[in-house]
Amino acid sequence: MDKDTILDDIFASDISGILDIKVKNPVVTADDRLIASFEEINTFYETNNREPDKSADMNERGLFSRLKGIRENPDKKASLQKYDRFDLLSSSESEVEINTIDDIFANDELGIFDNDDEDIFTLKNVPKFDKDRAEADMVARRERCEDFDKYEHLFIACQEDLKSGKRRIVDSIESKLDIGVFCVLDGILLYIADIEAPKRGNSGKINRRTTLIFENGTQSNMLLRSLGKRLRDSGKMVTELEERVMDRLKGITHDDISRGHIYVLKSLSTDDRISTKKDLYKIGFSTVPVNERIKNSVNEPTYLMAPVHVLRDIEVFNYDAQHLEGLMHKFFGNSCLDVTIADENGEIHRPREWFFAPLAIIDEAIKLIISRDIVNYRYDSINEDIVSR
Repeated sequence: MDKDTILDDIFASDISGILDIKVKNPVVTADDRLIASFEEINTFYETNNREPDKSADMNERGLFSRLKGIRENPDKKASLQKYDRFDLLSSSESEVEINTIDDIFANDELGIFDNDDEDIFTLKNVPKFDKDRAEADMVARRERCEDFDKYEHLFIACQEDLKSGKRRIVDSIESKLDIGVFCVLDGILLYIADIEAPKRGNSGKINRRTTLIFENGTQSNMLLRSLGKRLRDSGKMVTELEERVMDRLKGITHDDISRGHIYVLKSLSTDDRISTKKDLYKIGFSTVPVNERIKNSVNEPTYLMAPVHVLRDIEVFNYDAQHLEGLMHKFFGNSCLDVTIADENGEIHRPREWFFAPLAIIDEAIKLIISRDIVNYRYDSINEDIVSR
């Protein structure tokens, strides 16, 4: 019997499939693993707004040691430079010595000692680090933008506008986040390519999913409210071009009638009953410019007999603005401030236009009222969020 026949008999009798050989993906290289392992560190920073530390959590400790090892390896640092979105590789270069267990983990740039169920040829993006984010209906991850060429010219133009002064970088205002707006998050320019219609998540809260394109060629579908929070913590907005603002105003003609201004104010009172309260705002309506309306606030009980700061001033066209104001008061009615204020004559007043709600929630409510979708939602004052009815 020849050798080929013997081998055929052996394989034929292998009914348990012991000799089956699974071919690994041959295109994945050590460089791929290095990049993927560094992306885990990037995402930890993006999620926690800090570098991984030498903590008791083994996942975080492993990332800390891995980052330390990469920093101490000039070749690895050079190859990962273009992926260093958060300037994590800035450190002095030194010769790597292996003396402790930590040193072994520190030089595991390929993540061989990671505790996961996938084989070393399987690329993965990032493990979950924040348990609270896992409660969302879908956790946003950055990934490569396959059609980045469609947006690259927009980033080039925006950078030129910033250099020439046509655009400026300013503090972020969540209510102004819209399709076509540029922002800066953790030092990276991003473009809001799309914002979906409001949807209810698993928790019952409403939010909007975005499509964000980053200047480094990645993209994300972060929730709009999450984007607003991230920008408040570590970001800015880029102002619109004057031409775009004027184009939008061209939609308003002489036939359109200005009904007044919906405004949101913050009290500057030193009264402990007011100054110690968090997220307390006045939502009101004025037929005259807001700054003129509030100029005598220190003498008016409706303004708590104190100076105020204007946070929002929205001119309303073709709507019954007083009706909109009434809707706002009804919407936030279960979170109204209950306080008595004495005027200069000693007469007691009970202002009813001050409400407890995060400013971002008030912004969202204004959008829902203008779009007439507000009837489908209510304000949950306990959880401080907008939920579907």
